Amino acid sequence: MKAFFLTAILAITLVSCNHKTKETENNTSVNSNEIFACPMHPEVTGKKGEDCSKCGMELTEPVAQSEKVHNHNDGTHEHKDTTIQSSNETEKEVVETKTTTTTFSINEIVTNYLKIKNSLIKDDSNSAANAGKSLLKVFNSISTNSLNSNQKKQYLNIVNDAKEHAEHIGKNAGKIDHQREHFATLSKNVSNLIKSFGTKQKLYQDYCPMYNDGKNGFWISETKEIRNPYYGSEMLNCGTIKATY
Repeated sequence: MKAFFLTAILAITLVSCNHKTKETENNTSVNSNEIFACPMHPEVTGKKGEDCSKCGMELTEPVAQSEKVHNHNDGTHEHKDTTIQSSNETEKEVVETKTTTTTFSINEIVTNYLKIKNSLIKDDSNSAANAGKSLLKVFNSISTNSLNSNQKKQYLNIVNDAKEHAEHIGKNAGKIDHQREHFATLSKNVSNLIKSFGTKQKLYQDYCPMYNDGKNGFWISETKEIRNPYYGSEMLNCGTIKATY
């Protein structure tokens, strides 16, 4: 009788152990399917303990389980990982935002124009030529993608004419009278750009009544003090301020 009870207890113990073993195996199987992400790069996923392919950190962040999408045609289930997709879509949105928020500016044009002006004030034809070449490069490099069609048309109409005069100034070192002749028309172009698109700094439109019989003796300056680029040292202070930008 005693032997019977011992046999029964042993049988119950073996069944209980086998049941726990199966539970452990099932839990291990479920855990092995979990996905973890890098704390710094959530788009990098894998098994827990693996290294991130981007920074080398251990994958420790649990990733939400995939949503099940029912395929009603064949009765099967498809798994869709929405976590990684969401991350990629966010990165794409950031890139697109950076691309579309680029601001159009004529500040670089104004800066190089003023270099030409200051060189002519000093009667320095060579420096004026170098500044003219730099200005031409700026004209050719500025992007108009952020402008609407009317603004772009207006900008190109002005700049296509201004390019010719910047090019003449750049190619005629040693011929300062020729450079000053083209500078007069270039000044009109730059004035039109400032009126249309604005600038970050305060500027003045100056005028010399002596140059070309007073027909086109205008220029743009960054200072109130009159410094005449058409006559340089010959009549340095000839002129008046006509407008402020």
